[in-house]
Amino acid sequence: MVGFFWDPRPRDLVYVFFPGVLASPGLDRSACRLMMTSNATTHNLVLVPADTEAEAPGHGGSLELGALAGKPVLVVLRVTEVIEQESLHVSVSGSAEGSDWGTKALFWFPERFYRGVTPAALDLSQRPEVKFLQGRWEVNRWGRGTPRPHFKFGLEVQELPPG
Repeated sequence: MVGFFWDPRPRDLVYVFFPGVLASPGLDRSACRLMMTSNATTHNLVLVPADTEAEAPGHGGSLELGALAGKPVLVVLRVTEVIEQESLHVSVSGSAEGSDWGTKALFWFPERFYRGVTPAALDLSQRPEVKFLQGRWEVNRWGRGTPRPHFKFGLEVQELPPG
């Protein structure tokens, strides 16, 4: 199933997420598939370290984009551990100076209920002022058992090759 998320207002981002397949106007689908695995030529930046434990809302540190600023990037969410009856909602916020993140995230992943990998293309060329990114998350738990949610996940940014 293909999911497009688009906001038609000027200067807002156009992004696409696909569980397993990724495409966006101007981005090569096969290149996006290749980028989901790390290799020596890939420029990977960590927004939230792998196996970060989340039991409450939180955020990662400020990540300077450097050469990736103003370019399309692939953001990869990897959920490695969950318990039943809970959800994880992850967003990516942007900033020009690394301290003011605004009130609206650049991108929200769909809520996650299970382990797995979710890639998303994020076209930062539409927001050239964004020089820093930050991963943020919210957690929710319902039903019986332990009242506190528990997730392990990681969030990284990868360079997309020129199309």
